[in-house]
Formats: sequence, structure tokens, C-alpha cells
Amino acid sequence: MPDAHRTTGTPTVRRRELGALLRALRNDRGLTVDQVATALLCSPSKVSRMETGQRGATPRDIRDLCDLYQLTDPAQRDRLAQLAAEGKQQGWWQSYELDFATYVGFEQATVSIKHFACMTVMGLLQTPAYARAMHQAGFQDFESERIEALVAVRSRRQAILDRQPPLRLHVVLDEATLHRAVGGPRVMAEQLGRMVELAEWPNITIQVIPFSRQAHPAMDSNFSILEFEESAPNLVYVEGLVGWLYLERPQDLVRHYMVFERLCEMALSPKESMDFIMGISAVYSSAAAPAGEVGGP
Repeated sequence: MPDAHRTTGTPTVRRRELGALLRALRNDRGLTVDQVATALLCSPSKVSRMETGQRGATPRDIRDLCDLYQLTDPAQRDRLAQLAAEGKQQGWWQSYELDFATYVGFEQATVSIKHFACMTVMGLLQTPAYARAMHQAGFQDFESERIEALVAVRSRRQAILDRQPPLRLHVVLDEATLHRAVGGPRVMAEQLGRMVELAEWPNITIQVIPFSRQAHPAMDSNFSILEFEESAPNLVYVEGLVGWLYLERPQDLVRHYMVFERLCEMALSPKESMDFIMGISAVYSSAAAPAGEVGGP
């Protein structure tokens, strides 16, 4: 059944919304994943992946699951079928064959993101030059054409910052993020200047935890809390060399919300953070200025 209020849905989120409904129906019937798999003559992993939104569902899957769960309401069956169909659609990012396509699908559908960065500026705030330098420093040794395509993807992702309604973004940075000279002084001066500009937007908040605040509870972590419309559950995204983790257990969400709140309390206020960033940006600008220009006439 169409929902007139959906404005930010993506195939990734539609699959996840469908999965949450299927899991609720299974639990209501008191069935295990193995029991459902046996009834459908498929593997338990297929059932689990449908319930977590990692794979789509075919019309036959929906029909068989509705029959198994004794779902007789035509409107409910139609809603599940529509979600399955929407989950099969292609998002704009899928043509780029991204390793992190699942995350982009989630990101494009969020209404709010709370992000903590320990060492690097998050993608939604990155300038093209900063993004390019990050990809050039990666271990995958991309060709220049591939790097430019990835930079274009990063820039296109940022459109959610000024869509209607815009994404609500709250970023907390460790001071180390500002001192890691990705791309050199000129790139960093531009990057920090861009962050100061974005922080003036009403939907964007940026805070910095200075070294003077000493230890904090996320010194070895980067994470994002992604919040969706009511139809899809929120999740935590954690990124690192081991891969991409998506956490949605209630205890994981509660822990990360508590940590993020603590980080906000330890950080400088948004106004103090901008003054702090501008001070560091000025140092980069001086280092990037041609000889003879430092200090002015």
C-alpha cells in the first residue's frame, strides 16, 4: 500500500523495512529461522538475509511467507509485496560498483546522522581535494579514472545535506582529525574552511574534542548512528580495516547513543569548535602560502 509520506526511501532501506516486518511476523507465529527455512525449502541463511535486508525477496518468497504466517489481510500482503518490489529497484550509486554500496543506500535514506570521527573527516563533509587524497593514500592502488569516479560519488552523496527536508547532521571530531594533513596544507586549509561554512547551516552541528580534554570513550573508534523514518529501525555503522559492521540490537544502539552523548559533553561548544578549527586552518593557510606572501605586505 503506497505511503504518501515516504520521501527519503531507498531500495536498501525498503529491504530493511521489509525484513523487520517479516521478522516480526515470524516471531508472532513463534517460529524459528530454521523452521521457516524448512517450510520454504531454502537455507536458513536466505531467511536471515531477507530479515536483515541484506537480500531482496521475490514475489514467490512474499507469497509463501504470507501463507506460512497466515497473513490474510490483503492490504498487509500488498504492502509486503510493494516493499519487496521497491527493494529490487536500482539506486543511483549502484552503477558505480561500490564496496560500500549498502552504506550509501542507508545514508541516502536517513533523516539524521550522529557521527564521531577519530582520525578522518567524514565523507559528507569532505572537499573533492580531501576525498581525492584519501583515495590516493588507500591500499587498493586505484587508477586515476576510478579515483575521480569515487570522488564524484562522494560529492553526489552530499546532496542530502540540502535536500528538502535536509539531513540533520551532528558530527563530533577528535582534534587529531584536524592535524592529520591529508593532501597537505593547502588541501587541509580548504577542508577546514569548508567545515566552518557548513557549520553555519541550521541542520549541521560540528564539535571538536581538543587534546586538552584528555581521554574519551571512543578514542579507538569511528561510528555513525543512522536514524530513519519510523518504518525502519535505526542502526549503528562502524567502519575499519576489518570491514563494515551494521549494529541494530537495542543494546548496541543504547551504548552508542550514550557514548555519543558523552562525547558531545566533552567537546567544545559548536561556536568554540569553529573558533578552534579556524585557528588551525590559519596555520595551514600560512604553510600553504607561496614564499613572500606570509604576513602580507
